Amino acid sequence: MRRADRLFRIVQRLRRRGVTTARALAEDLSVSERTIYRDIRDLELSGVPILGEAGVGYALPRGYDLPPLMFNEEEIEALVLGARVVQSWGDPALRAAAGDVLAKVEAVLPPALRDRLSGTSLFAPPVHVPRAVAAGLGELRIALRERRKIRFRYVDRGGAASERTIWPLGLFFWGTTWSVAGYCELREGFRNFRADRVADLCVLPERFPEIEGKRLHDLLAHYRDEPERRSSG
Repeated sequence: MRRADRLFRIVQRLRRRGVTTARALAEDLSVSERTIYRDIRDLELSGVPILGEAGVGYALPRGYDLPPLMFNEEEIEALVLGARVVQSWGDPALRAAAGDVLAKVEAVLPPALRDRLSGTSLFAPPVHVPRAVAAGLGELRIALRERRKIRFRYVDRGGAASERTIWPLGLFFWGTTWSVAGYCELREGFRNFRADRVADLCVLPERFPEIEGKRLHDLLAHYRDEPERRSSG
């Protein structure tokens, strides 16, 4: 669980339950009591009016609620534009998630800001990724999340075909195309592959390890230092 999510849940539990001990919170959130004590202190420093003390229990004043989400105009425009880009260029699941994010934000904004959210005049061209490529993006995101190897057939710019097995480390959006980059077992090095040239994609059950020199950080350093290698091998 992300720390931000844990802090939010602590506040929600204190609102609902009244006096709650650190032990009970620790058991609910599967963390140590020491972590709860640190989180309570950080919440107090951020302005949450928590009552009580360690060894006794904690509570929130009656009627306390989290303040509404507040964004300035640039932040609202960034949210909307980012979501609309994803809706135009992401895979189906990611497009749906972008719409859900905007709906959740809109639901908790004050009325004045809610109007600005729906009235933002920033748009992403509705030129969607081809269906076959979009479907592959969903599989690639799963492989990235689960650190699974992928195998596919690839056709390079010269028309040469090859079969590749790679350790996927990142998906990159270049404005009009997507690419997947990772460690290529065939070339024994980092390579970048355009998603629209990938065919017969298969997410393998085998997971790849995190090895020094073959991580995302190393891939980014490789392309930063040798930009001419950005094209596929």
